[in-house]
Amino acid sequence: MSDSRRWFFLVLLAAGGYLVHLLAPVLTPFVTGALLAYLGDPLADRLEAAGLSRSLSVVVVFLVILLLLLILPLILLPALEGQVTRLLEALPRYLAWVQQHALPWLSSSLGLDLPNLDWATLEQALQTHWRKVGGVAAVVVQTVSQSGMALMGWLANLVLIPVVTFYLLRDWDVLMADIRGLLPRRLEPTVVMLARQSDEVLGAFLRGQLMVMLGLATVYSVGLWLVGLDLALLLGSLAGLVSFVPYLGFILGVVLAGAAAVMQFHDLIHLAYVLAVFAVGQTLESVFFTPLFVGDKIGLHPVAVIFAVMAGGQLYGFIGVLLALPVAAVVMVLLRYVHRRYTESDLYAAP
Repeated sequence: MSDSRRWFFLVLLAAGGYLVHLLAPVLTPFVTGALLAYLGDPLADRLEAAGLSRSLSVVVVFLVILLLLLILPLILLPALEGQVTRLLEALPRYLAWVQQHALPWLSSSLGLDLPNLDWATLEQALQTHWRKVGGVAAVVVQTVSQSGMALMGWLANLVLIPVVTFYLLRDWDVLMADIRGLLPRRLEPTVVMLARQSDEVLGAFLRGQLMVMLGLATVYSVGLWLVGLDLALLLGSLAGLVSFVPYLGFILGVVLAGAAAVMQFHDLIHLAYVLAVFAVGQTLESVFFTPLFVGDKIGLHPVAVIFAVMAGGQLYGFIGVLLALPVAAVVMVLLRYVHRRYTESDLYAAP
């Protein structure tokens, strides 16, 4: 490739990034719809291979996605808000236990001279902030309703996302074939190979890791509920959702659920039960969830995942968060390809 072509593609890439930055508020429903269509396309292909028409397969997959997007928030949000309310009610009791038992034990065991805290002020501040979190749905509704433009934007997104998802899901294979047809013939094999590798990595992460997170959240929540923990759903869901970083969900869940169990039951046997719940979840993740849903195709380092999401949010806001993992997967595949070409080149092999 000549220098002029390299500069042309670099300028084109920079212009595309700047255009995405300018259009970020408008692109949200389209990117969301594209991600949902991407997630649903393999299932539509399987239904089509089983004998259903493409249109009927798309309708079935679309209805499944729509039901999940409607039912899960309606079930989970009230339950989580109830957990937050229960935490508010138990907060004075937890703070009293920390003041009367935990701090004296730490002071005597570790020899620490802990400062005296204004527990009444701390309790009031925590309750104020938790009330804001607990009423997040009401705050969102109130904020949106106060602005006509914001309300119109929300309604437009609610309408556009299902429409975009349906049409992209219906025409996904056609669009991919059209894009492949536009590629220069000399570059087509390489681009198709890189696209397939990117699809394997991205599909394994988005579809597989999502199933792992949901599975772990279910195992942790049910296990903590069987233990009798009041905040079982809240803590189990939190531990499951952050489990895309290896061991982070396990460590965070053990610390938070263990502290909650000790403060609620005031004994060590329930702490042992909590440890057993997370040990079972970690075992299921290693021997069942990850091999079944993810396999060994991801290759995205946890630090790279966190950095990609944070960088995308910093540069492009919510649209950047949506685009972060797809872009990171493509960049990783490209870097592997560049590394392989470099190790096969004369520059690397020459003495």
